[in-house]
This record gives sequence, structure tokens and C-alpha cells, in this order.
Amino acid sequence: MIKPSGLAFSGRRTVFMKFTVLGSGSTGNAILIATEKTRVLVDAGLSCREMVKRLGVMGIDPADLDAVLITHEHSDHVGGLRNLLGKVGCRVYLSGPTREAYYGYSGSSANGNDEAAKRRDAMKDRSVEIASNNEFRIGDIDFEPFTVPHDAVDNFGFLAMNRGIRLATLTDFGHITELMKSKLNGCDAIIIESNHSRDMLRACPVYSWSLKQRIAGRHGHLSNEDLADWLQNDFDGTARNIVLAHLSQKANDRHLAHLTAETALRMRPPLFAAETKITLSDHRQPTEWIEF
Repeated sequence: MIKPSGLAFSGRRTVFMKFTVLGSGSTGNAILIATEKTRVLVDAGLSCREMVKRLGVMGIDPADLDAVLITHEHSDHVGGLRNLLGKVGCRVYLSGPTREAYYGYSGSSANGNDEAAKRRDAMKDRSVEIASNNEFRIGDIDFEPFTVPHDAVDNFGFLAMNRGIRLATLTDFGHITELMKSKLNGCDAIIIESNHSRDMLRACPVYSWSLKQRIAGRHGHLSNEDLADWLQNDFDGTARNIVLAHLSQKANDRHLAHLTAETALRMRPPLFAAETKITLSDHRQPTEWIEF
């Protein structure tokens, strides 16, 4: 059970920035990044009730959020946004294509049009348009977005920076591009996808062949093995914390994902081992605060 820690930035050690993964997986994703002055919720894929509950667990009043940042329009990243907007007064930062895709929700029934209209109403005068390749600022946090390969209209990862601290956040992508590799250099912490085991995905009895192909595709989700390849061959060893996110509940195993990443770190070519802690996010509860 995570104990509430609030945002006490005072004390013996100065904390410039901190984050927690409130929940991550196919059932919903949300991350909180905070400084002494600014609190940004990244994605709102959990239910409103769960997001409010987990923010409370971490000592945060939802009314104190300064912004919600949406990386793309898939339901596990925006599913709780409309209801959450009824409880918070902050603005929503998202790209124009993502906003239109969010508005264009059609659902699987006649209620789809009603939901689309409700989304437009909830977002009225609340959205701030950003570009997925241009820097922007929220409070005292600078954001540097960059495109990642996924089957959404305009998906991006980003660097969040404050007073020299660099946090990279990127989930929902099928492979690591050269651009992504360059952005991940020099980071203090990284939240990155480790979605599935290739063997477990192939053997998964509840996924259709077409879904397996989508997940394993170049614009789907990153496997444990692909992440391990990056850790072993391209990770620069700078980040002291790497959080594995978006673990599949049906095509992955938490212990396997952790072991695969740890083994890759130990096999890195440099003479000095990376002093990097691997943390697993969970779809059921927040991670502890990770502080800088």
C-alpha cells in the first residue's frame, strides 16, 4: 500500500521535480509530474473515480492540478478525461489532430454521438493546442515533445525539464527510432513501455491473430526484448531510474519484464555498470514518488 507523501518539497534534501505513475496498462494510463509550483497530469485513461482516488493516495487534491497533458486519443489514455474535467478547473494540453480525434469518438453504439457531444461540451474553452514537435511550457516545467511510432493520429513522447532535471516519458510505440534514442540520452529518469513478451503474445489464447499482429507491429507496442536491446546497446547509462510502463496483463509477466530489463543492463558493454534502478508500474496502484 502506497502511503500519502504529499508534495513536501522542503526538508533536508532539495527536490526539484518528482513523478509517480498513477497507473499503467491496457485498462488505463495516467502519470503525475510535479514541482514545487506545478502539477501536471499526463493522460487520463483511468476512470475519474480511480484518478481522484490515486491522486488522493499520493496526497494531491485534483483541484490543485495545473494542467492535463494528453499524448494521444486512444481510450486507455483519455477514457476518464471528460468526467475528470467536471472535477478540476485546469486546462487540457493536446495537439490539434489529437483533439479532433477525441471529439470524433463514435463508440460502438448509438450512444457514440452523445459521447462525442459531451466531450466537446466538457472541453469548451478548456483546451490549449500544442504541436507534437514544438516545445511548450506549463508552469515551471518545460516540455519537449517528439513523435513516436504508434497507430494514433499524432502520438508523442516528451522530455519534461526543470532546473536541469530531465524526465523522459514515452509509452505506446512499436519500435525505438533514432530520434527517440537521441532524446533518451542524458535523462535523469525514463518512463518507457515494456508491453509484452514476444513468446507470451504469440501464445496468448484470448487475443485474435489481427490484434497480435497490431501489437507486435512497428506501430504497435514495444516488447520486453526490444526494450532489452535498447538497454544493452543504446542506453547511455545516465538515468538513475527507469520505470517500465504499459505492461500487458495478458501477454506479459511482471517478473519476466523486470528480469529481462535487469539482465540487459548487466550486459551493457561499458566498463562501469549503470547505476540504474528498474521500477515496475502497476495498473492497480501508483508507484512511489521518484524524486530529483
